[in-house]
This record gives sequence, structure tokens and C-alpha cells, in this order.
Amino acid sequence: MSTNPRPRRQAAAIPVRRKGDRLQVCLIRRRGSKSWGIPKGLVDRGDTSEQTALNEAWEEAGLKGRLIGKPLGTYEYEKWEMTLAVVVFAMHVLEESDDWEEASFRQRKWMSFREAASLLTKHPARPMLAGARSTALGRIR
Repeated sequence: MSTNPRPRRQAAAIPVRRKGDRLQVCLIRRRGSKSWGIPKGLVDRGDTSEQTALNEAWEEAGLKGRLIGKPLGTYEYEKWEMTLAVVVFAMHVLEESDDWEEASFRQRKWMSFREAASLLTKHPARPMLAGARSTALGRIR
């Protein structure tokens, strides 16, 4: 149980792009890990959740873009002996870098939403994939 009564805020992005006539989503993981996830991090003092989601997508996955729609939802989890509350956004990816801040220890992978759902079976953001897909359908050409 957390000793801090108020959860620390985090923000995350579900990166989405169009490839031909299909939408794809990008997941990340630490090299050598079996667990996939989405870019996320702590919201620093003075930053917004939106800025943080975009910054984390760049730092952890080498992706730049814009957030689309309203937040997809939130989830909480325990780490570092505290509760973390994560707000999740859909992100339309406009740029992808071959070299980024965490490229030496993170892997990114583009895939279908179906494959992403199968890799995120226990991840709390899994239920938000459908929202990211439907938000992106009308906004990404």
C-alpha cells in the first residue's frame, strides 16, 4: 500500500499511424523484456499531461506527432512505493526517428491493433486501444 495518499501523475500516449489503408499502433519495451507497453512518464511540475505524453513518446520511442481527441481514460498502479495515476491519450504520429534518447535500451514495434491487444493482455491500457483506434479512424488520413 502506498504511503502517499495522493497518486503521482503520469501521462502516456498510444501512438497511431496510417500505413496504406490500415491503422497501426506502436508499442515499446525494454530490450530483453517480454512485456510490451506504451510510452509514459511522470508529469513534471509546470508541465501539462499533454506535454508529458508527447515528450515521453519522443524520449521512449523516437516518435513526434500530435494528440488527437480527448483523453482515452486513466489507470492507477503501484511502483516505487507509491501510487501512480496515468492519463492516456491517442497520438497521431507525424515523424519517426531512427535514433532517439532511449534507443539503446528500448525497442519499438509497429503492429495491428489486434496484435497490440494480444501483447497487452495484462496491461491496464489494453481497454483503451479500441478508443485510440476509433479516435484515429476519423482523424488520420
